[in-house]
Amino acid sequence: MTDSNKPSATAIDGLQLPPLNDASAALINKTTQEFLVALTRKFRPPLHAVLGARAKRQQQIDDGKLPDFDPATKTIRDGDWRVAELPEDLTKRRLEITGPVDRKMVINALNANVDCYMADFEDSQSPTWEGLLQGQINLHDANRGQLDYTDPASGKYYQLNDNPALLIARVRGLHLPEKHVLVDNEVAPGGLVDFALYFCLNFQQRLKNNTGVYYYIPKLEHSDEAQWWADVFRFTEDYFKQPRGTIRATILIETLPAVFQMDEILHAMKDHIVALNCGRWDYIFSYIKTLKNHPDRVLPDRQVVTMDQSFLNAYSRLLVKTCHRRGALAMGGMAAFIPSKDPDENAKILAKVKADKELERTNGHDGTWIAHPGLAATVREVFVDGLSGNNQLHVLREHDQPVTAEHLLAPCSGPRTELGMRTNIRVALQYIAAWISGKGCVPIYGLMEDAATAEISRTSIWQWIKHKMTLDNGEVVTKQLFRDYLAEEAKVVRNEVGDQRWNQEHFEQATQLLEQITTADDLVEFLTLPGYALLD
Repeated sequence: MTDSNKPSATAIDGLQLPPLNDASAALINKTTQEFLVALTRKFRPPLHAVLGARAKRQQQIDDGKLPDFDPATKTIRDGDWRVAELPEDLTKRRLEITGPVDRKMVINALNANVDCYMADFEDSQSPTWEGLLQGQINLHDANRGQLDYTDPASGKYYQLNDNPALLIARVRGLHLPEKHVLVDNEVAPGGLVDFALYFCLNFQQRLKNNTGVYYYIPKLEHSDEAQWWADVFRFTEDYFKQPRGTIRATILIETLPAVFQMDEILHAMKDHIVALNCGRWDYIFSYIKTLKNHPDRVLPDRQVVTMDQSFLNAYSRLLVKTCHRRGALAMGGMAAFIPSKDPDENAKILAKVKADKELERTNGHDGTWIAHPGLAATVREVFVDGLSGNNQLHVLREHDQPVTAEHLLAPCSGPRTELGMRTNIRVALQYIAAWISGKGCVPIYGLMEDAATAEISRTSIWQWIKHKMTLDNGEVVTKQLFRDYLAEEAKVVRNEVGDQRWNQEHFEQATQLLEQITTADDLVEFLTLPGYALLD
């Protein structure tokens, strides 16, 4: 056992933790540890069951069945019911910024000209133990209004402004473990660890601040997974003797199976849910992953798979209609662009962002996401100045034609190009290198890339290999063609980043991992699972 995996001397019976520094030990006290153990013991076994059910559903799709609405839950879809009334401070979410939980990022995000900040322990956070613990400390300080930071390189001082954005924490997906936390000698689920620590450390302060404990929940595929989270929420509220609805959640509809379960997810969580969100990048990744064995559903270049594609626009419209019928908000997706210092290029970027957000507003979304504060002013023109109130719950889309499974599964037209494949390789390689070096959110070629966009990049190539797709240059995509392109593009990336960064950020390991997961006979479900083995 390495030093980082030695049990902490302060851990209670049944719990093993790495040694904690003074700041972490003060927060992860006996009360927090006891709750974490109780939560894990109760909910780890049923989590294994719902993940097993997920795998069985995927096997049916792999064998030829296409996703569809479940006839067994038609009464829920047809029923006249609504979710619990929304808390007042969650009715105005016109513009949200997202990002990892490092200290300076948290301050800048909370100070941005936005309504909400989603503090992300998931796709934009590399789950190093040190990074996760520091993230919990940062959010604890933020909730107390005692967050500041001095940049050691520049000496610049950062502190929270008055009236910061509303803080919402995103926990890890159900599939991710937390290898540093063992309960009864078995790893704890990463999402439960994130959830438990954030709740314990902050619920009392947030109640003093006249608000609740708010979460984003990612990567659900089915209402039985939503029911699992609803049971976690109820158990937690009862454990700490808090009223029902103290915990409120926004669920990301970012998997293809989940789009057929939106009514059922809302119903399962109706005491706690406030919104669904169009997690578009993970949704595209899930479209590839879910339909990986279907040769008629192979996507083109990532750059042309935009929200005006029919299958994505249908997903957006159905989410709005479903949410508003049930009294829940319908959040839009991410603008991943980064402002450019070149005025002409920046004007083009802002025009693309504005057009994208106008489409979401027209569809009826109540708010949207950005990844960079420099986009806030442009998006506010659309989702703040462009709305007559705090949201668009009045947009019911009741005269729409029904959105069918055929609409949601429609093949996507567009080219498959050598340039697109080479770009995917460079993006995936740079992101994986950053991730295994402890950075989960990285600017690459003018976009803020996170795990979801890297997943699209590498699974597209895997699917092109599997189905022997032909590029615009006449080449058939094979494992060997990918290896050839990877060797060439690795040299390009090394030249771009320089030898020092190439060696410091483990690019050789990243190249090996990208080669392994892209040429595997069976699709590796998440790159973060083999990548996690490379993290401390």
